Amino acid sequence: MEGGGVGRDREARLAGGGSGEVLEVHVEVRRTARVALLRGEELDGDGREGREQLWICLHGYRQLARRFLRPFRGHVPPGTLVVAPEGASRFYLEGSPGPYRGGDPVGASWMTREDRDREIEDYVAALDTILLATLEGRVARGGMAGTGAAVAPAGGIGVLGFSQGVHTAARWLAGSRVLPELVASGDGNPSVRVAMWGAALPRDLPGTGLAGLAGFASPVSPLALVRGEADELRSLDAEAREEAVLQEAGIPFRIRTHRGGHRIDGALASTLLSGSGEGN
Repeated sequence: MEGGGVGRDREARLAGGGSGEVLEVHVEVRRTARVALLRGEELDGDGREGREQLWICLHGYRQLARRFLRPFRGHVPPGTLVVAPEGASRFYLEGSPGPYRGGDPVGASWMTREDRDREIEDYVAALDTILLATLEGRVARGGMAGTGAAVAPAGGIGVLGFSQGVHTAARWLAGSRVLPELVASGDGNPSVRVAMWGAALPRDLPGTGLAGLAGFASPVSPLALVRGEADELRSLDAEAREEAVLQEAGIPFRIRTHRGGHRIDGALASTLLSGSGEGN
């Protein structure tokens, strides 16, 4: 089975050793992704052309996608579709181990340190699939107008990561097979806009990943780094390190702040989604 996940682990299986030894292998399986959708007002016929846009927004640790989008309500620009995929790992947020209790809230996570490389590969591939499905009009109940082809909307594509979603977004941008093709399509669409909210870029992002990130930022549309002035999880050391890395890599960025804590600020989200103030 050379092409599948078990085939990739051939060496692990052959290195088995004696009886009684526990081995770990990986098997490719099918998963169904859940996404939450939020639309801005419809554009009228005269103003529609050139203004439709898509934003992929990635939630933080312990959030569900639908709850993550609540602060965006009332702040999505006309003609904009916000798609929030949900991390594949869900868990109960409260309560002790034992019988299931129907009232326990549930959250989601993109990954943990356990088997991290495989989890990163999985969510990068999943996000590529969700993006293609959205562009092709295959996202249920409210996707982009389906043409059957993966064509970026004329108003462009945005990627916003919040908290743990910052690391997820950065690794997706570094490893995506779909986003670079859309940026390099030469059809006049603007580059993918990127906003990283409430966390610094992952320290282990490789040089090639930074090079990939550079393809999504320009002086006209710099990488947006969003910070809450009252964010209890904010690390000034991590922010300084992030800025130094971006400057050394020649990646344009702009720092945006809001007065709140570790949360999405609706008014600032509206500014980012509409592209207001870019390059200033």
